[in-house]
Amino acid sequence: MKKFIAMLSLAAASLSMPTFAAIGQYPVVLVHGLNPSQLQSRPDATEVRADGEEYWQEYWLAHADVRIDWPSHERIAGKIASDYVWPKLKQLAQSNTCINGCVFVTHSTGDLVTRYILDNQENWLLNAGLTPINIISTFDFAGAGGGSELADMAVNIAEGGGVLNASLRLAISLWLGDIPNSNNVGVLNDLKVANARQIAPFPDGRVPRVRFVGDDSEYFGLTSPFLPGHDDGVVSSHSSCGASRSGSFGSCSTSVAFDGKVTYQSNGVSSFMPRHYPMMMGSGYGHGELIGDSHEGKVTTARSSLNLANGQTISVGTYDQWSWWTWSTYRYVNDSDDLTMSELVTDLL
Repeated sequence: MKKFIAMLSLAAASLSMPTFAAIGQYPVVLVHGLNPSQLQSRPDATEVRADGEEYWQEYWLAHADVRIDWPSHERIAGKIASDYVWPKLKQLAQSNTCINGCVFVTHSTGDLVTRYILDNQENWLLNAGLTPINIISTFDFAGAGGGSELADMAVNIAEGGGVLNASLRLAISLWLGDIPNSNNVGVLNDLKVANARQIAPFPDGRVPRVRFVGDDSEYFGLTSPFLPGHDDGVVSSHSSCGASRSGSFGSCSTSVAFDGKVTYQSNGVSSFMPRHYPMMMGSGYGHGELIGDSHEGKVTTARSSLNLANGQTISVGTYDQWSWWTWSTYRYVNDSDDLTMSELVTDLL
């Protein structure tokens, strides 16, 4: 990763840069995920901004100066794009914030919102007489770009087409805080697996999408039975890894397990959406913990070195450790015994 940023830095060294609380020399743009409480509260713009700030408070807020805040009770191709995304993109273009490059850091549904941005921002800005934003890369934590089966179930229930037994009621309530109705599903419609995978599936923006993935539920494992394969409590690995299709997958790699065990993974993801590169996996990290400041165990790599579509290479240092208990080799990211997933990402840059 240092090599990647170093090469990019050389290209921009002769240009003046604004001062940002950013990763390396590049401003960071945060795009948050689902705010379940907004489905009921239907906040105004001021409340949306406050919720967006709170969303990142635990760690990332101090590492970025720019946020794209959006309301969960709206749709991505509707008011999320027109009333919240577009004004922020216009502001970024007019201020030349990303003239030398920006890194978008996304979480959960922010992955899907960002894919829509990548597919449209160039045309939107050119049509407004502005220069398109120079997005160097996205770093996607717990990416929901492939949708979530929980959203399918929640929308079906809200529309009266789902069977609501006790276990499903508990799972949906833990995730959303309440059982939704037909008047308050909002972006959950976009999060349905089939719908999510149809939103800008091949975006015009040729931007590398680097993935950081968890494998532990924050909901006592009660949501996991409704998610295929390994999951982080909200999205399955087919989504968070960036798999080209939905399915039951056990790792973002065919050679390394979520816990770092180096062995063939027969159900590991082998085919990915365009320019999606899973990099780090943490078996102890749940959906929200990936962007938090709590250490949840060692982290491994789906790939320690990635050749990106933009011609650059990023890499992460690892070490192998033999376990006498399992008679197996485990691969871990350097310093992951002390640093959180988010700290590892910022330190890499």
